Amino acid sequence: MSRWRRSRSRDSSAIGGVSLISSHQRCRDLCALSSSVMKSNPYEHSTRRHSLHNVTTMLDYLPRSGLLILDNAESIQNRIAELDEQAQEMKERFERDRENPPHLRDAHIGWNRLEPKIQQRRQLNFAGILSAVEGEFDAQLRGGTEQLMPNYSSANAYGGRLRAFVLDCRRALKNRERVVIVTAQARRMAEVLSDESILRDEAIHVSPGTNIQAPPYAGTVTLIQGQLVEGWQSRSLAISVYTDTEIFGWSRRRNALRRKPVTPASFLAEVNPGDYVVHQEHGIGRLEGLVKLNMTGVEREYLLIQYAGTDKLYIPTDQLDRVTRYISMGEAVPALSKLGTTEWTRVKSKVKESVQDIARELLRLYSEREASKGFAFSPDSEQPWLQELEDAFPYEETPDQIRAIEEVKADMERPRPMDRLVCGDVGYGKTEVALRAAFKAVLDQKQVAILVPTTILALQHFNTFKERLEAFPVRVELLSRFRSEKEQKQVLEDLALGRVDIIIGTHRVLQKDVVFLDLGLLVVDEEQRFGVAHKERLKQLRHEIDVLTMTATPIPRTLHMSLVNLRDMSVIETPPQERLPIRTTIREYDEGLIREVILREIDRGGQVFFVHNRVQGIQVIAQKLQRLVPEARFVVGHGQMAEDQLERVMMDFSSGEYDVLISTTIIENGLDIPNANTIIVNNAAYFGLAQLYQLRGRVGRATQQAYSYFLYNKDAKLTQIQEKRLRAIFEATELGAGFRIAMKDLEIRGAGNLLGAEQSGFMNSVGFDLYCKLLAEAVQEVQGKQVETAPAGASVDLPLDSYLPDEYIGDRTLKVNFYQRLANLSRPEQVDAMSAELNDRFGAPPPPVQNLLAMVRLKVEAAALGFEAIALKDNEVILTVRRTIVPNRIALYRRFRNEARVQQGVIRIPRRLFGTNWFEQLRELLPAITMAA
Repeated sequence: MSRWRRSRSRDSSAIGGVSLISSHQRCRDLCALSSSVMKSNPYEHSTRRHSLHNVTTMLDYLPRSGLLILDNAESIQNRIAELDEQAQEMKERFERDRENPPHLRDAHIGWNRLEPKIQQRRQLNFAGILSAVEGEFDAQLRGGTEQLMPNYSSANAYGGRLRAFVLDCRRALKNRERVVIVTAQARRMAEVLSDESILRDEAIHVSPGTNIQAPPYAGTVTLIQGQLVEGWQSRSLAISVYTDTEIFGWSRRRNALRRKPVTPASFLAEVNPGDYVVHQEHGIGRLEGLVKLNMTGVEREYLLIQYAGTDKLYIPTDQLDRVTRYISMGEAVPALSKLGTTEWTRVKSKVKESVQDIARELLRLYSEREASKGFAFSPDSEQPWLQELEDAFPYEETPDQIRAIEEVKADMERPRPMDRLVCGDVGYGKTEVALRAAFKAVLDQKQVAILVPTTILALQHFNTFKERLEAFPVRVELLSRFRSEKEQKQVLEDLALGRVDIIIGTHRVLQKDVVFLDLGLLVVDEEQRFGVAHKERLKQLRHEIDVLTMTATPIPRTLHMSLVNLRDMSVIETPPQERLPIRTTIREYDEGLIREVILREIDRGGQVFFVHNRVQGIQVIAQKLQRLVPEARFVVGHGQMAEDQLERVMMDFSSGEYDVLISTTIIENGLDIPNANTIIVNNAAYFGLAQLYQLRGRVGRATQQAYSYFLYNKDAKLTQIQEKRLRAIFEATELGAGFRIAMKDLEIRGAGNLLGAEQSGFMNSVGFDLYCKLLAEAVQEVQGKQVETAPAGASVDLPLDSYLPDEYIGDRTLKVNFYQRLANLSRPEQVDAMSAELNDRFGAPPPPVQNLLAMVRLKVEAAALGFEAIALKDNEVILTVRRTIVPNRIALYRRFRNEARVQQGVIRIPRRLFGTNWFEQLRELLPAITMAA
């Protein structure tokens, strides 16, 4: 580096020890470089650049004496060849579309260049299944490379067939082989091995341990409480190691580093110019944006709201916590309120009467349920098998999931019927909550019915329950069209006799011929999708047995908090630990891209959704895609198919019979297919934002990175609204982003499910946010509690330029968002965090921003001390305190003598009594002059 600097010293200037090339020299260099590139042909230039930037691999960083381990070299070679072929195809397409220049160097190293580098290294090759041989370890010398051929192989898999597993263990012991079992359910496995009815002769008696101190003796079984990913066996060593993967077909995933959970920011707070907003005191208006006003020589920014007629209201930015975005049910445009009238007060009164009726009805139902006699289930301490089932859960529970499980268990252990609602997106863990509740009921000799809206979901739940409960003596049955008449009849007979513990089905479960011996728990999935008659039957059951209802329709947090004391609700908002945000791409319709996307997903063993929302042309699209990607297996599904045919299509796709499902938006709400991790939406501009979000939510349910592609017709010009919608879905890629974008359709639908559709008119008249606030107050009133009102923040009006300049934050929407967040701060540490965030994102704050942060800090501190307002008017500092606060006259007298005046909670102090640093002196004064009454 120093030599380079010296060679340039004549044409450079040194500043602070760093050499800077002069502008003349830079121009000469650039001109020379461009002319040399123009004279040379592209291939020579590529070669020259290649010599400047040598392509390296990981092998170049490995010491010469290092060991290279190859796991199935033949498969590696084949995979690289496939990637080479795909890369060449993409390269040709990009060059053809002029996205890349011709003769661009390959983006990765091919096998022909990699293989010689590999051969120069010491190697340990793991042979593939096809090339592995049984027998003793066989070392061969091939081409100078020593290849070890191990004689061990994967352990046999039983997938829950416990009898077959135990019999194989018995056979191994007779042959003097060693059997090691590593399981999360060691106690249960000990019971299975010692079960006389399985072996019919001498049982295997073994006690669980936690580790192995010495090699096991021949002809023994060693049982270890623990976890391994998979087992193995070796004939030469006469040993077999089994894990939960082989025995039950699953294993618990190892705990990974927990990512910080993403807290979904409420979209209710995000307002943009042109949006309708609600001011708590003045009513519904239309946001015009931010305006800068110079009042008495001080510059501030205000939020301008347009009301009916020519009425306008300028809201100081420190009062934005009183303004919320107007959210309604449906797309009705609200009437603007008129300032200076009693109209808004009258509207709020009507809504308050309505919510009081709802609160009284909820209280009546709650009281009836509390008075009803139900079955109190045993506590967990008396159900050791339940603990084993929970330990065997193959994932790590999220905090919300744990809370929901604990709340459900607590309800079941109380001597009154449970009626709890669990809300959470598909894949967030509601089924596991239901499964543990069902097993808890079964352990107390009660039967469980699980009611789902579709046959496919019934089958999915059946497979999940069957797999998870395989290790326990629990009989799970399915009642649906996928069972023959004879099978259904047998199931119903066994159900009536108590031989079936858990029955899973659609509304068929509610029919009169379904009789239970002792039903203890009913689990209902998506109750709003059932008919009126079924809902009436469910209403009746709620007074008799425990009912657990699950829904994937989001319930807004504000509504949840309003009903927290009258409706038993558990909300699961935390995404699963290994869930990744979905990568979203917005592109013109491009057949080359579609082919590339489908092949890439198939290559990693996944499946693809292709959404085309016109039934008329869906078969034409299917034929077109089949010609485009002949390697893939396609199937078509849409709502105009016969129900059994559509279910068969969905089942086949779910079980992996097809690679690509071409469908309409019927997939918007439905199956959880973890293997489908790519979705392509054709003509995405014609979908609503909530629809696009729901469609994208069909993928990304597993630990794999998921992709969504929203395509639009390149010949059609997008409208401004369509472009805005696509941009919004592109930007909202974080987990939980649905709460930030226009998910209002979903959330308000969730509100309607809870409160009834007739409330939509009242909700629309004041907006969703204020409606929830009034409902919360009504709930507290009918319960006889004093209505909790949040302490009003102090207003601060001091002659300081305090605002966010356009040069500091250029985006107006982002600026409004920051003003809102600043207005909602309530603790000094939050102000510190906001200051750090502004500094990190936008750089050192200029004086107006420093003043703004200082004013917010003063406002927070003043509100905590009991001040209502701080202002500087007519050369006097005017401090107003709340009624509960008594000004400390002694402290005021000591500091200002008779010049400080106190009258009816208002303190007046001449401005001249403060020094030049009057602001800091004012901050220090506040805690000294107040005391609680």
